Amino acid sequence: MANSTKQILVGGVPVGGGAPVSVQSMTNTDTRDVEATVAQIERLTEAGCDIVRSSVFDQACAAALRQIKNCIRIPIVADIHFDYRLAIAALENGADKLRFNPGNIGDETRVRALVDCAKRHHTPIRIGVNAGSIEPAMRQKYGGATTEAMVESALKHVVLLERFGFTDIVLSLKASNVRDTVDAYRAVSKRVDYPLHVGVTETGDVASGIIKSAAGIGSLLLDGIGDTIRVSLTDDPVREVETGLKILRAVGLRRDDIEIVSCPTCGRTRVDVMRMVEMVNSRLPHNKGYLKVAVMGCAVNGPGEARDADIGIAFGDGNGILFEKGEQVYHGAAEEVVERLIARASEMLLSNQSQ
Repeated sequence: MANSTKQILVGGVPVGGGAPVSVQSMTNTDTRDVEATVAQIERLTEAGCDIVRSSVFDQACAAALRQIKNCIRIPIVADIHFDYRLAIAALENGADKLRFNPGNIGDETRVRALVDCAKRHHTPIRIGVNAGSIEPAMRQKYGGATTEAMVESALKHVVLLERFGFTDIVLSLKASNVRDTVDAYRAVSKRVDYPLHVGVTETGDVASGIIKSAAGIGSLLLDGIGDTIRVSLTDDPVREVETGLKILRAVGLRRDDIEIVSCPTCGRTRVDVMRMVEMVNSRLPHNKGYLKVAVMGCAVNGPGEARDADIGIAFGDGNGILFEKGEQVYHGAAEEVVERLIARASEMLLSNQSQ
């Protein structure tokens, strides 16, 4: 059961309050290059991104936001560091949400100015705490960028925004260490009911980044913590979206695509299960709805998994049994059974889409 949080709107996308967990990513183009940024956002949108964020590091970036927003289909968040005036410019140019880091945005007067502007435009703000840029006072108090330092930094700025009469708030508390990240989110979720933007930051190479994000984000989502997520990878941001969707599907929060269940194989296997899985995955129509497909290599777990799936195969010695909705429907040579599975599963997916 998800933790109860208030709901805010980022453009037309609801975040929190029981809304589906949304997937975010961040452009790595020069925001001033409108054409390149729009092209990347379109690729992210096609991959399933719900909300996109772009760096606003000078006034030209802020001005470009208006043109970018007019060309895209999803809400755009302005990512601000150091200069509160850029936050105000981004809001004036139509940003759907503002993200600022309390460790580097400046004193209360500057925060008040950007909050007043956000109120005029009815634009939410994410207080984005990162362990790597936590304010010096917190580092000194806690002897480093600890979990406690991140939580206190976030709560301090929540109180500040509330004092200015602003409550359209999202929080994030990210570290490169999975344990610190998870502990920080668990702690802050007990203190506030604002929506939480969940992610592990600065995760390293792609393989490590995927593992860290799956461990951290997945743990929190299974705890019911998290209203919107961003996977951080040193790679094409489309990979972030793909990974985020896979995490949501793995924890049961998205049921919008094919779920393939397959065995890791062992000495009992008599067919090339990896090749069979690749055939099924590459030839079935994706993003047409949910379908659980089992491709199992032997008689140990194979028949049970195949029966439990919507459609599945249990292979034997060069042959296989096809199950549909728990019933055996065909028995034959391995390649032939795979072809029948692909044909029938495609029909099921297209039938689901038309309903």
